[in-house]
Amino acid sequence: MQKETGVLAPSLAAQIWTVPNLISASRLLLVPVFAVLIAQHMDGWALFILAISGASDWLDGFLARRWNQQTRLGELLDPAADRLYILVTLIGLAWRDMVPWWLVVMIVLRDLLLLGTVPILRRHNLTALPVHIAGKAGTFALLYAFPLILLSNWDGVIGTLAAVFGWAFAIWGIGLYWYAGAIYYRQTAILAKSLRT
Repeated sequence: MQKETGVLAPSLAAQIWTVPNLISASRLLLVPVFAVLIAQHMDGWALFILAISGASDWLDGFLARRWNQQTRLGELLDPAADRLYILVTLIGLAWRDMVPWWLVVMIVLRDLLLLGTVPILRRHNLTALPVHIAGKAGTFALLYAFPLILLSNWDGVIGTLAAVFGWAFAIWGIGLYWYAGAIYYRQTAILAKSLRT
């Protein structure tokens, strides 16, 4: 039995301690730092953290595919980091009266409603549905929107352009976010129907 454990342990460790997973974990560790920066109105540093997060988000996916290090843990860490950055940025902006609180409710409500699909997914031995292109597009739009809205606090042309593009990305992002949520609900309903047959 010990011999089997010795054989399996390196394989499990190799699936967890991959470079892409470490990059995703570092993104998660920067979330509280980012929250403090927004709360203290240190917008330049907050935007710097967002830029690093965005670059590392692309890098971990690229390396996972390039080095064939795609793991289930990575599939969970990456969207978790994205959602946390969206939520923290949104709450920070709402707290500073840069966006209305209904925007926070729209984002959080969609994710809370999707929690209702978890029991059905578990009965199918699934932790999540495959990410739909609309979901990816919505997430990317929101990840662009909120830094731009934060940048809109600056004076001059840069601030004005940031506000215009930031709100455009926000509106498209919310629409796509909810559209993807409807798709996930439909997919879950099909799974639920298959359980009854």
